[in-house]
Amino acid sequence: MVHKVLSEQGAGSITTTAIRIRESGIERRARFRGLAEPLSLLVALAVLIGVFSLLNERFLTTSNIQNVLTQSAIPLIVAVGATLVILLGSIDLSVEGVMGATGMTWILLSNNSRGGADLGPWAWVIALGVALLLGIASGLIFTALKVPSFIVTLGMWYVGLGIATMLYGTDLLPRLQDEGLKGWTSRISFGLPNSFWVALLVIGLGILVLRSTRIGRVTLAIGNSETIVRSAGLPAFPVKVAVFAIAAVLSGLGGILATVQLDIGSPTVGSGVLFIVIPAVVIGGTHLAGGKGGILRTVLGVFLLTILNNGLILSGVESSYQSAVTGAILVAAIVFAAWSQRDRLRVAK
Repeated sequence: MVHKVLSEQGAGSITTTAIRIRESGIERRARFRGLAEPLSLLVALAVLIGVFSLLNERFLTTSNIQNVLTQSAIPLIVAVGATLVILLGSIDLSVEGVMGATGMTWILLSNNSRGGADLGPWAWVIALGVALLLGIASGLIFTALKVPSFIVTLGMWYVGLGIATMLYGTDLLPRLQDEGLKGWTSRISFGLPNSFWVALLVIGLGILVLRSTRIGRVTLAIGNSETIVRSAGLPAFPVKVAVFAIAAVLSGLGGILATVQLDIGSPTVGSGVLFIVIPAVVIGGTHLAGGKGGILRTVLGVFLLTILNNGLILSGVESSYQSAVTGAILVAAIVFAAWSQRDRLRVAK
C-alpha cells in the first residue's frame, strides 16, 4: 500500500515537472516571437535605408531626413487611433472622410481667402468637435446596433466626405491667410519638423492611454475575448465608443495639419492616408483579430512605408510602380498577419 502511494506521488511530481517545463517552453517561444517581430521590422528598415542610400546620395542628407519625418507625421498621428481600433478587433475606414470634414471646417473658421468668421483657437475646438461627433456616431452604431465596424466606418467615410463637399461649395478654394500658420508643419524646431513634434506627443499620449489607463487595458481585453470582458463586468460598451471617438479626433487632427501643410481647404485632403495607416498597423504586428500589438510597432510600420515611398521617388521609380509595390506589400502583410489568426477573424467584428 505504501509502495503504491509513493509510486502515485512520484508519478504526480513527474507530471507536474513536465507541465512546468512545457509552460516555460511556451513562455520562451512567446517572448521570442514578441522580440522577433519588431527586430525583423528594424532589420527591414536598415536594409531599405542601406539600399536607397546606395542608389541615391541625397537619401541620407539632413534635408531628406527632415522631409521623411514631415511625410510620416500625419500618418503617425492617424495610425495611433487606428491601432487602438484594431486592438479591439475592429477596423476604422472613415479616416479620409473625417480628415476632409475636419480640415474644411477648420479652414472656413480660420483666416482664409473666402472670408467669414476668424475664430482663432475656437476653430480648432469646433473642427475637432466635428471629428468627435463622427467618431461617437461610428462607435454607437457599431456597438449598440451590432453593425460590422467596416460597414459603419465605410459609411462614415462618405458622410465625412459629404460634409466636406458641402462646406467646400462652389466658391473659390479657401486659402489659408494666416502667415504664422502657413508652412508651420514643415518648419524646423530643435532639429525636427513641427508636425513631427506633434506626432511624438500623440504617440506618447497613445502609449500612456494603452498601458496605464482602464480604457487601454479593457481595449486589449476586448480584443482577446469580449465575452470574458462582459462576464467580468468590465465596461465594454463605453470603451468601444471611446476608442472610435479617439480615433476620429486623431484623424481630425491629421486633417487640420494636412490642410495647414497644403495651405488650402479640400474635401480630399486625406486622400491616400488610409492606405498608409492600415498597412502600417498590420505590418507593425498588431493582429487584425485584436488583443495583440502596440503603438510603437505601428510607428515602425509607418516609417517602413514612408521610407519606402520616399526612396522609390528619389530613385526615379514611376508612380504607377510605386503603387504596385505598396499594394503588394499590403497584401503580403495582411496575409502573413491574418493567417495564424484566421479562425478568430469574424465579419461581425
